[in-house]
Amino acid sequence: MANNEAKFSVNQPLKTQKLFIGVQIFFRIVAIAASVASSWLMITSKQVIDIGGIVLDARYSYSPEFKFLAFTNIVVGCFSLLSLLFLVLVVRQGSNPNHYFFLFLHDLAMMSLVVGGCAAATTVGFLGKHGNSHTGWMQICDNFGKFCNRAQTSVTISYLNLICLSILTITSASKSRKMEA
Repeated sequence: MANNEAKFSVNQPLKTQKLFIGVQIFFRIVAIAASVASSWLMITSKQVIDIGGIVLDARYSYSPEFKFLAFTNIVVGCFSLLSLLFLVLVVRQGSNPNHYFFLFLHDLAMMSLVVGGCAAATTVGFLGKHGNSHTGWMQICDNFGKFCNRAQTSVTISYLNLICLSILTITSASKSRKMEA
């Protein structure tokens, strides 16, 4: 095992290693911030309107897809924080491609969660904004503009999170495959 670590560290110039670590730390911090912001926006999105004496309200908790996105972002944010701590630990111990393989698996799993949450929330958001005349589903964003704007912003930030996690997955995969036998 020590022989593999020696080969790996000899092949990677110090400048490249520092750049990789800097990119990893930056995108993990952005992913954590995006997860927190998206979850907060979704969880706090609600609006109450009065139409002809009838009080109607819209909340994220009325949609399982919006709840899924909010809780997915909470989970991804927490695990991204743990992966950031793991990355700092890995840097202090020295480079081992096996550690980067675990980061790759982590990033892939987190990216998959965010893809599912974004897809579900985008579908419901599209229906809320445009409706579906074939099934008789009416658009609600005409009446619940504030709610829809907050939900749309939350989904957009989740897509930013997805981009960050995609970059992390690609860089971790690239780094983990540089192990020599």
